[in-house]
Amino acid sequence: MTQKTTTAIYWTGTVLTSMWFGASGFFEITRNPIVWEITQQLGYPPHFIYTLGVAKLAGVAVLLIPGKLLRLKEWVFAGIFFDIIFAFASKLSVLGLPATTDAIVAFIMVSVTYFMFRKLYPGLAQQFA
Repeated sequence: MTQKTTTAIYWTGTVLTSMWFGASGFFEITRNPIVWEITQQLGYPPHFIYTLGVAKLAGVAVLLIPGKLLRLKEWVFAGIFFDIIFAFASKLSVLGLPATTDAIVAFIMVSVTYFMFRKLYPGLAQQFA
């Protein structure tokens, strides 16, 4: 795979992830009725929903800065993965398997984006050592 292809896949995934989690974060902090009803049905309290929304919007801002804050982007990807895993588990236990489709799609999309990120910045692992 060429550098150009890797970069195109990374930025496509980053934009899609940012749109997905940006919209989700916006709906959480603006108390969108659909998002709030589902999230409260899953058992999460209001203060958690607001905090999650703010964290998502901050993470999106970090992801969209090209070539900077690479270590922080690692944390953002980790946070997104935790969000997806908890959303999957919560929906599975409360709403059933069909409700987890969005979490599965998000997991695949973010996984591909993260692997492209690691391919674009291979020396990042040594920076953590």
